[in-house]
Amino acid sequence: MIGYQFMGKAHSHAYRDIPFFFDEGCEPIQQAIAGRNEEAVKEAAGALGYNSYETDWRTLIERDDIDLVDIVTPNNTHTEMAIAALKAGKHVLCEKPLALSLLDAERMLEVAEKSNTIHMISHNYRYAPAVQYAKKLIDEGRLGKIFHVRAQYLQDFIMDPSFPLVWRLKKEVTGSGALGDIGAHIIDLSRFLVGEMKEVNGMLETFVKQRPIGEMSGGLSASVDSEEMGEVTVDDAAIFMSRFENGALGTFEATRFAAGNRNANRFEINGEKGSIRWDLENMNNLEVFFTDDEEGLQGFRTINCTEEVHPYIRAYWPAGHIIGYEHTFLNMISELMKGIKNGYSPKPNFEDGAKNQAVLEAVQQSNETGGWVNVAQLREQARRKLIHS
Repeated sequence: MIGYQFMGKAHSHAYRDIPFFFDEGCEPIQQAIAGRNEEAVKEAAGALGYNSYETDWRTLIERDDIDLVDIVTPNNTHTEMAIAALKAGKHVLCEKPLALSLLDAERMLEVAEKSNTIHMISHNYRYAPAVQYAKKLIDEGRLGKIFHVRAQYLQDFIMDPSFPLVWRLKKEVTGSGALGDIGAHIIDLSRFLVGEMKEVNGMLETFVKQRPIGEMSGGLSASVDSEEMGEVTVDDAAIFMSRFENGALGTFEATRFAAGNRNANRFEINGEKGSIRWDLENMNNLEVFFTDDEEGLQGFRTINCTEEVHPYIRAYWPAGHIIGYEHTFLNMISELMKGIKNGYSPKPNFEDGAKNQAVLEAVQQSNETGGWVNVAQLREQARRKLIHS
């Protein structure tokens, strides 16, 4: 693993617990972890269960006892690390968004496809059992033709103007703000559940332009390093509309300025035969409405997706014994282990990462031009640039 903070802890917990719940014929051994600060990475190795540590990620990638490299570092490092790992013959799991730009994402995908190794991007919310069950219902045609997708990811952790200027607020490190940090998740969920987006039209806004210099200190917490102020160069909020290739319409909102919303990842999907709702903060429940219910009994029903028939639940506890956030990573890593064992790249993989990146870049371009941007055309332009670079 390269990196060891918030996502490092979430991923490491999954690697440690996989043998307790899943038997995919491929069991992870936490061989080494890398980080620049020797004291901190040594402490992380002990706390997270790694056998050794490195202070140079390149050394880790060169080791013969490493088969899988998990990248949980800031976004501006993903491309170089992933490409180096793939070229060294390592399997790669990379945190989202895949890269700083669509061109870099396409470059990573190209190397991944030529490397004959397994690649995956960490969109763990796909692996909530309720989301997987929603996918099953949609694929079975229970909603019929899809008309609308509306999705929100609302947080409030940077609303205080004194919250410091951390890496998540610097364009050169993170690429975009709320759009890429949390908007990437609802883009991936909508693509997973409904299909590809044809075109988008969006706007971005930054509410707090300057902040005191600081750094992340674990989770979504941060500390101020000095009284010096720096410029925020990414969006605090993103709103966009989309037309899907199958004719559905979508509305999307991602913000870190929605007071009272700690981690409200929500979607509602409306079709000709019914609707589905889901909210991460109540992640075990799926709300479903069917138009063919008899009059007088029509209404949203709440399905507690903890029965053995629901995806992944058989690995855990009896019905009604709730699972949580960390289990989305366990489910995702179980699919990664299965892919490594059987020689295929589980979804979402780098192809999905590039498709998500195309939507992110299309929204950014739309914000600049004020018009609709065709996602497939943008991706084709990036591929042509890659050929000639």
